[in-house]
Amino acid sequence: MSEENSVEALLEEARLAAAMPPPEERFRLREAAGFSRAHIAATVGVGRSTIANWETGVSDPTPPARLPYLRILKGLAEIYPPTTTAPDPVAALSTETPAPAVPVPAAFTGLETLRGPDGRAIEGDPGPCVRCGVETTYQSTDGRPLHSGALCQPTTTAPAPAVTAPAPAAAPARVAPTAAPVSPVPAPVPTRPQRRSKSADRAQAELAALIGRAVQEEAERAGGDEEAAVKALIKRAIPDVMHLFNETRASARYDYTAYPVLPDVLKKPTKQAPDQIWEARPRFHHPGYSIKAPGDVRVTALDVNAAYLSALKVWLPIGKLEHTTGADGVDPKRAGVHLITPAEWAHPHLPDPIGDRDEPGALWVTDATLRLLQRLSGPKYGLTEAPVVHESWTSGATENFLDALRKLLSAAREEAIATGDTLTLEYVKSMYSKFISTMGESIHNREMVRPDWMHNIHAQAYANLWGKAYKAHQAGLDVVAMMGTDELHVTGDWRQVFPEGRGVTQMKVKHGDGKASGEYTVGQVRG
Repeated sequence: MSEENSVEALLEEARLAAAMPPPEERFRLREAAGFSRAHIAATVGVGRSTIANWETGVSDPTPPARLPYLRILKGLAEIYPPTTTAPDPVAALSTETPAPAVPVPAAFTGLETLRGPDGRAIEGDPGPCVRCGVETTYQSTDGRPLHSGALCQPTTTAPAPAVTAPAPAAAPARVAPTAAPVSPVPAPVPTRPQRRSKSADRAQAELAALIGRAVQEEAERAGGDEEAAVKALIKRAIPDVMHLFNETRASARYDYTAYPVLPDVLKKPTKQAPDQIWEARPRFHHPGYSIKAPGDVRVTALDVNAAYLSALKVWLPIGKLEHTTGADGVDPKRAGVHLITPAEWAHPHLPDPIGDRDEPGALWVTDATLRLLQRLSGPKYGLTEAPVVHESWTSGATENFLDALRKLLSAAREEAIATGDTLTLEYVKSMYSKFISTMGESIHNREMVRPDWMHNIHAQAYANLWGKAYKAHQAGLDVVAMMGTDELHVTGDWRQVFPEGRGVTQMKVKHGDGKASGEYTVGQVRG
C-alpha cells in the first residue's frame, strides 16, 4: 500500500471511529440484517465472543478489525436507519436522513424492566410488548410485557404532538401518518418476528452444517477407517461443542458469568478430592427381590436414551452466587446449591430421591434435587416431608439457558439414528457428555468454570430417572433396580408404560454383558 493510501485509510478509520455507534446500536444493526455474530466475526477476522463484547459494551473495536467492522456498520445504518427519536451517533454513518420516528406514549416512557437481585432482566410468560407490540418474554416492574434495553421498537399508537416544531410546515408532516394509523407506520412490526425467525432457522441450519462438516472431515482424513474417525471426533468434541454453545448464545437476551466467584463448598480441597455437593446418585435395589434367590419373576433392564442430553433442560444459576440463610434462597426463579436436612424416606419399594448416603444429617444438594424433594413433599405426591433448608448459594436463573444447544444436538442425534450414521451419533454423544463433565474444574475445558452447573445437570438426570421409576410404579410395575442416570429394571409389561425406541423420549432394552442386561429372572425375598 502506498503512503497516500495508508494515510487515507487511517483518516477514513478516524472519521468512522468518531461516529462509532454505542453497543446497543451495534447489536440492533446486526439483528436488523439477520446476521449472526459468527458471520460478522468471520468477515472482520475476529472471534464470535469479540463481537459479543463489542455489542454488550465489554470492549470497543480496535485495529485491525475496527475499520472493516465500521464499514459494515455504516452500510447497515444506510439500509436500516435508526427509528428512535433520540439523537444517535450511528446516524452519522448513514448518508440518508431517516424519517422521524413516532414517539413512545408518555404512559409507557417511565416503565422499567423487572430485574432480579443480580441486576439482570427476568423472563416470564411471552406477550406483546406494551411499547412496540412485538412479543417478548421480559416484563416491566408492574407485570406487563416489556422489551429490555435496545430490543424495543417505538410504539405506533397515540403519537404525542410535536412541541418544538422548527417551522409551521412541520405540523402537517407529523399529522399525516395519524390519519391512517394502521397502515403507514405499523408495517415493520409484524415483519420483525418473521425476520428473527428466519434468522434463527438459518443460524440453526448453519450450526447443523458444522456438525456434518466435522464428521465429513474426519471420515475423509481417516480414509475409511471408522474407528480412527470416531477417535478423532471424540478428541475434538470439547472445543467443537464449546463453539456450538457459544454460537447458540449469540442471539441470547442476556449474558452469563463463566467464572463466578465460587463458595468453598463448590471448590475441591485437592485435585483428587471432590467438593461438598451431593448429587443424589441412586443405587437402588428392591428389598423384595434378589437375583441370588431362585425364582421365575421376569425383569427387564431398560436403558434411558441420552439421559444427560435431556438433563440440559434444567434450572441453572446465571450470575454470581449469593449467600442466604434459611429458606430465603429458595425461589422459583433462582438456582444454585443448598444445605438441607432431608426428611426420612419411608418407601422401601421406591428409590430414595436423595440416593444412598453413608451418613445421616445435613448435606449440600443442588437446586435440581431440592426441587424434586419439594415436589414429592407437595400435595400431588405426599411421599415425604419437606426438607429443612439451612443456607443457600444461588443467583437468578433460567430453565432454558442450554435449550438451544440441547435442541441442536438432539436434532443431529435423531437424524444420525434415522440414517444409520454411526460417526455422527458417537460425535454428538461425546459432545454433550464431555460438555457436562468438563464444565467444572477441568484442564480440558478452560472456557468456563461452573461446577454448580455440572452438579445441577447431573442431579437433573437422576431426578428424571426417578420420575420414570415412579411412573412405572404407578402403572403397576415393580422397580427392581435403578442405577446411575439411565438404568431402570422393572417387572411386567413395560411397553404399556414407556414408548420403545432410541429417541430421547423413548426407552430401549439394555444390552451388554452380565445378568443385569436385557431380560433376566429373579426370586422373591420373603420377610
